[in-house]
Amino acid sequence: MGADPDREPPFFFAKPATALVAATAIDAAVVMAYPPATSELHHEVELVVAIGKGGSNIAVADACDHIAGYAVGLDMTRRGVQRAAKTKGRPWALAKGFDQSAPIAPLVAAADWSISAGKAIQLRVNGEVRQASSLGELIWSVAEVIAQLSAQVALLPGDLIFTGTPAGVGPVEQGDILRAEIDGLPTLTVRVGS
Repeated sequence: MGADPDREPPFFFAKPATALVAATAIDAAVVMAYPPATSELHHEVELVVAIGKGGSNIAVADACDHIAGYAVGLDMTRRGVQRAAKTKGRPWALAKGFDQSAPIAPLVAAADWSISAGKAIQLRVNGEVRQASSLGELIWSVAEVIAQLSAQVALLPGDLIFTGTPAGVGPVEQGDILRAEIDGLPTLTVRVGS
């Protein structure tokens, strides 16, 4: 998103429970409604970490012990709403936290999948690659993200942490088909509906 990649401290935002729209089976497509109050909906593919054991002030060295599983997800954003809020110095919670703004593929247990720098993360929109990178490009490791976040709020079992997106964020329209992938995890297919 144009920020300095030299490890500026991470920042966090929350989405409500109504943001989650989960695929119910491997390779099942999710239909997400095009949200109201915007004409500028953007995609952001991300690795999602599910917390299995809660805690506060979790050390980086212990963070992986708190992970229950992993998935690929999309952090959908009402970009115009976000831009207007930023310009006025206002919170942009509603730019990120709207109904169905967090589509997610089925989780894979932490014991069955592991993070490695070479694993690819990719998003296609209508078959065209929009975002492509590797998990090694994350500015903050998953363990560091868990440690940083747990120093600010208690993490609880069932919490989902979206870890950040590669370059290539862009708009989607009604009728678009999004296909999000991370090596070794179930693919997420989302159709943007009305």
